[in-house]
Amino acid sequence: MSTGVHAVTTSNFPQWDRELLFRIMDNIHDVVLVIDTDTTIVYANEAYARILGVPVEKVLGRRLDKIEPKSEAIKLMRSGKSFHMGKDYLDSLGIDVVGSSFLLNDGHGIIGCVSIFKNISEVIELNRELEQTKGVADYLKEQLEQWEQLPLSFKEYVGQNSNLKETLVLAAKVAKTDSTVLIRGESGVGKEVLARAVHNSSRRKDKPLIKVNCAAINDNLIESELFGYEEGAFTGAKRGGKLGKFELAHSGTIFLDEIGDMSITMQAKLLRVLQEKEFERVGGTKTIKVDIRVIAATNRDLETMIKEGTFRRDLYYRLNIVPLNLAPLRERKDDILALSKTFLERFAREIGHELTLSPQVVRFFQEYDWPGNIRELQNVLEHASIVCNGTSIEMFHLPSQVLHLNDDQLKVRSKSQTVKEIVASLEKELILSALATNKNNRTKAMKELGFSRRVFYDKLRRYGIE
Repeated sequence: MSTGVHAVTTSNFPQWDRELLFRIMDNIHDVVLVIDTDTTIVYANEAYARILGVPVEKVLGRRLDKIEPKSEAIKLMRSGKSFHMGKDYLDSLGIDVVGSSFLLNDGHGIIGCVSIFKNISEVIELNRELEQTKGVADYLKEQLEQWEQLPLSFKEYVGQNSNLKETLVLAAKVAKTDSTVLIRGESGVGKEVLARAVHNSSRRKDKPLIKVNCAAINDNLIESELFGYEEGAFTGAKRGGKLGKFELAHSGTIFLDEIGDMSITMQAKLLRVLQEKEFERVGGTKTIKVDIRVIAATNRDLETMIKEGTFRRDLYYRLNIVPLNLAPLRERKDDILALSKTFLERFAREIGHELTLSPQVVRFFQEYDWPGNIRELQNVLEHASIVCNGTSIEMFHLPSQVLHLNDDQLKVRSKSQTVKEIVASLEKELILSALATNKNNRTKAMKELGFSRRVFYDKLRRYGIE
């Protein structure tokens, strides 16, 4: 054998005039690998080093079953089949290859196996990106269809409440980083809106924002939803498999809503993804790495759940790096009129004329505790805008379920206040309502209320109304 030929001689591989054969194989663009019956590598062509980045001298004479025990060439020899064509994954190099393997037979039995293959990792990665793009497009289409069926929702925060301002300032700061964010608050306070604002203010704003409602997915399905699955992973699995939400969110943000409703088993799997930024699809063995920003949200008391053993302490610390707390609407009633005005302007565009709140409705809104928070306020106003025939929303336009404002609560408030305080509170609400109705035109407001100019401005100063 001439110098430079990448082959060794073993007792299991016969001698023949091979110089011309080796020269031909060295000019083949794909990798050519020959093993004997002991899986010893007896030949590798020049493409082996060029494509796989491993010097041929390092593998000649080594046993393939020690390097790549799961290779298709070894499976072929053990199966007794004569030929195999398809894709393979080389664990030792972390690359995908495609090609064919066939057995060598000297007429008396099998003497070895030849594999011819090429590296397709770049093609696989490109295909993954294309799948992700298609998957994101399908996801966004699905979300758009769902959005069109939902009630109109506000797109950004409205209000001047000091606690809200502090939360938004912190949110704006953390948005510039890749830190994990945990948004906490009751249902309906706008956790998803805040998550979207954080994403849209981040460096990932042009990448996908993928939402997962952990409470809405069955425990048996959430793993495949998050991590995807391979073809044949379970009965009913989609042909070709399916990308999970984490892959769809690659290079972007994943929003895990209602994280407190996730099972303890899934919490452990999620923790690994947050720590290692890698996972395997259901039914798969290949490790998939992702670059994602995680935003989680919950209305649950996670600290109590930790004590009860229903939420992992290590996951809590991993999520709670930057907590953002959203106050319920009953604690920011100074924003109710501003929020109502925003909603009414949008509903007015739909019905074709302006809408205002009567003084009685303004008072009711200030007294009501809004257990459903901003979402409830939005739904109440949407209902009222539909049933209202004129421009002023009155008490009888409100949904019947909210009119059951607990009388006991009103009685307690009345007993704890003097008549003078009650009158002053009502007077302030009427002034605010008149200003809102007349778009802050003070002349029209004082005329509507029947106050003289001096009395009106005196009350503005007394009640701190700017």
